[in-house]
Amino acid sequence: MKLYHGGVIEIETPKILDNQRLVDFGKGFYTTTVLEQAQKWALIKKNREAAKEAFVSEFEINDAVFENKKYKILDFKVADEQWLDFVIKNRKEYYLHGYDIVKGAVANDTLYTVIRLFETGILNKSETISRLKVHKLFDQISFHNTEILKELKLTKTHLII
Repeated sequence: MKLYHGGVIEIETPKILDNQRLVDFGKGFYTTTVLEQAQKWALIKKNREAAKEAFVSEFEINDAVFENKKYKILDFKVADEQWLDFVIKNRKEYYLHGYDIVKGAVANDTLYTVIRLFETGILNKSETISRLKVHKLFDQISFHNTEILKELKLTKTHLII
């Protein structure tokens, strides 16, 4: 399977950064199966950090990794209440969930507004989930331990203009 990581540096060896901000699935190394999503994220980071360049690192990972019983994997098939609760918990605190891999939808900038409406009590869970379903959701696959990161093999790096 091909996975993509967008950012402002070329990634040869994936790492979990200690200074990572609060993100959807907790501290980890984030990838997507969608090149367009990685390109978009790389440009967002470039603008946010006033960097000179943006890159997408392309990795290959054996599909069998996702079947391996030695890894604890959480796979959100849809953006539902369980996904919403998990994302909110991770965005509020450094939550150590104990998963090696987490797969699911990306809460993009539009979705953050919906999530904020939920957090402030304006929307209830079912209204929030209904609004999330009308958005095009990209996927993300996050890796949460250094052993699992060894499974990612860099195949190429794309400079994003």
